[in-house]
Amino acid sequence: MSKLNGLIIKITGGFYYVEAEDRIYECKARGVFRKKGFSPLVGDYVEVDVPENDGYCSIESISERKNSLVRPALANLDTLVIVSSVVEPAVNTYIIDKMICAAVSKGIEPVVVFSKTDLQPCDEYLEIYRKSGIKAIEYSSITNKGVDDIKEVLKGRISAFSGNTGVGKSTLLNALFPALRLETGEISNKLGRGRHTTRTVELFKCFGGYVADTPGFSTVDLDRYELIRKDDLQHCFPEFRDYISECKFTSCAHVCEKGCAVLEAVENGEISKSRHDSYVRMYNEVKDIKDWQLK
Repeated sequence: MSKLNGLIIKITGGFYYVEAEDRIYECKARGVFRKKGFSPLVGDYVEVDVPENDGYCSIESISERKNSLVRPALANLDTLVIVSSVVEPAVNTYIIDKMICAAVSKGIEPVVVFSKTDLQPCDEYLEIYRKSGIKAIEYSSITNKGVDDIKEVLKGRISAFSGNTGVGKSTLLNALFPALRLETGEISNKLGRGRHTTRTVELFKCFGGYVADTPGFSTVDLDRYELIRKDDLQHCFPEFRDYISECKFTSCAHVCEKGCAVLEAVENGEISKSRHDSYVRMYNEVKDIKDWQLK
């Protein structure tokens, strides 16, 4: 029996597929994980026992995770690429901001990509997010503008894509990974699962890192699984950080209080009003939710 360290890249039918030393090993997980209510996830770094003769490999231990998501079920994500079209459908900054907060709360870097920029410029939105300290990229499927910038943020990282229907996410993924989409289709057919109905997560090697084949976030998933406590929400807006300590009261909610340095920064144009409006809306959604309801 030999031991290898690897990465879970797919889970299906009770089997875990672990990439280790340039090979894929089909593994079972030890029963101790089920007893503890702790299941391995795609993206987990694990230690695997490989038998010398016939027999299943087994996952013996799971390294500490830096983050994990409930849906899609994924661990150790580095980057979330949030795709939004500038027209058809129009930009919804509130949905973008919710996805950004979900990412930041988990220690995941959010990157916003504005698509269909050949139809309408996106300068005002680029300014909102870049001023907020969030990487924002404009993309055109006609000219392929932005493709190289997007590839750069994926290099050497575990990434996932998110975006509402119609924003051009599939077109972007085709431009980035033409071979990957063919491979994904073949695997979906082989497993007998529908391409548009699966919730299975799978990692594919790209640009020295991995990209998750997943439906990504939806607003339903965010509201159900990734709610953020009201006291933690302020820390999910990077542009607030320099002002929070300057508020008159330590209990300041940054919504309408006198002496709030965040509100003053909004008035002075140092913080985007659009971003603060999203914060207030999110705060009001969670302010009455008890801690036990978030578990």
